[in-house]
Amino acid sequence: MGSDVLGEVLGAAQGVLIDFEGPLCRAFGEAWAVEVAGRLVEVVARRDAVLAAGSAGVGDPGEVLRRAYARDAGLGHEVAEALTAAEVEAVEAAGGPTPGAVAVLEAARDAGRRIAVVSDTSAACVRAFLDRQGLSSYVLHVVGRPEGLPELTKPNPYPLIRAAEQLGLDVTLCVLIGDSAADVRAAHAVGAAAVGYADGPDRARELVDAGAEAVVEGMRGIAEAMAAPAG
Repeated sequence: MGSDVLGEVLGAAQGVLIDFEGPLCRAFGEAWAVEVAGRLVEVVARRDAVLAAGSAGVGDPGEVLRRAYARDAGLGHEVAEALTAAEVEAVEAAGGPTPGAVAVLEAARDAGRRIAVVSDTSAACVRAFLDRQGLSSYVLHVVGRPEGLPELTKPNPYPLIRAAEQLGLDVTLCVLIGDSAADVRAAHAVGAAAVGYADGPDRARELVDAGAEAVVEGMRGIAEAMAAPAG
């Protein structure tokens, strides 16, 4: 989509909400998800063999977590702790930020925007990455996976509403930078704008189809649009 639209969307926003995995960090690939889901099923198996058998091969840590909480809150808590530990371990071993991500943070700060990270991963994981990369000073708040309430992850708009509250802004004055249709749906559910970050043509089509106001192929394009003079 055109740079004019991107500039208009970013120029109208007072708050910048950034999804973690993709726009800021690349630590959780498909292979990681399958491996960690298997670890979580092992945690489940220690208390509920039937649920573990039914969850074998799921391949999605978030789905294993949802099933665990649906069965028993205590079991869900154990699985959540194991997932958080795996996430923190992954970001501690990850490389640097997504190319262009630091430029976005710098441009947003220089433009006077308030910045928050909204993620379906744990807040502990996000903070560990920001601290490790020296980026914590850019981000005013982090809203991660709600403890005990996995159903409130995106596309539920709860993380965006919470982040906007913490920034002291109406959520409609925020723009979400995300890389999935769920991100776009969450933003639009509360009247916020969505800028899609696509790392390939398939992802770009997904974001366009979801109705993102603008879609970019690189984070640096967002930084350049935010830094450009208005008008």
